[in-house]
Amino acid sequence: MAFNLESISTGNKNRPPRIVFIGVEKIGKSTFAAGSERPVFIPIKGEEGIDDLEVKQFPTSKTLKDVIECLYSLYSTSHDYGTVVIDSASTLEPLIWAETCFRNGNVDSIEKVGKGYGKGYAEATYRWREILEALDNLRSERDMASIIIGHAKVKRFDDPCGDSYDQYQIDVNEKAANILYRWADVILFANTKVIVKKEDVGFNKEKSRGIDVSNGARFLYTQKRPAHPGGGRGVYGKLPYELPLSWNSFIDAISCVKE
Repeated sequence: MAFNLESISTGNKNRPPRIVFIGVEKIGKSTFAAGSERPVFIPIKGEEGIDDLEVKQFPTSKTLKDVIECLYSLYSTSHDYGTVVIDSASTLEPLIWAETCFRNGNVDSIEKVGKGYGKGYAEATYRWREILEALDNLRSERDMASIIIGHAKVKRFDDPCGDSYDQYQIDVNEKAANILYRWADVILFANTKVIVKKEDVGFNKEKSRGIDVSNGARFLYTQKRPAHPGGGRGVYGKLPYELPLSWNSFIDAISCVKE
């Protein structure tokens, strides 16, 4: 391709989304992804989220090489799949660390790569970028959307503009999380609704208790809040903050914004 003035184009490109989908335990992350357009799952060792779902899936990946081979087969072979789902980032990370250790002297811990000082986590970001580049190739050449599922962890956030507080974050190393967040077209978070009730237990002491007020309902959150990640580019940044947790509700909301 020539990069000159004649190569300049205008107009919006309606390309398949790159989604990072984070949720608390047993909320229905795999079920949500299973509702996407013609999905095929790449299950990672340690995940059982799709055992009870009637979805197309590769054999469970036990190494990073396995994951790369799955992605390459989708790129190099004719098929009708519309979405590739990696389930999950949280179990993919140990495979990335193992490969990183192997490529750097076959050390036995990510902490020992580059003689420590956090260099192993920085080196692992190159493996993450290999995965994301493969997903981008599937989008550009195979017109496929991508969903990376992630478990949620609670971590203290030190706000430079105010007090510190706990927040949900994707359960991977911070360097990897930053790469995933920048790559994604939309970051989604799933949870129930909980209120905290304080009870007097005597002796001038109180006990806090979380109460689920959603009656079993589950919700999808599309925008960032202090308690959790979220947000998106373009149309994905204009979605309602809260939606029912289902793929159809997500797609309907996108359609409404586009109209």
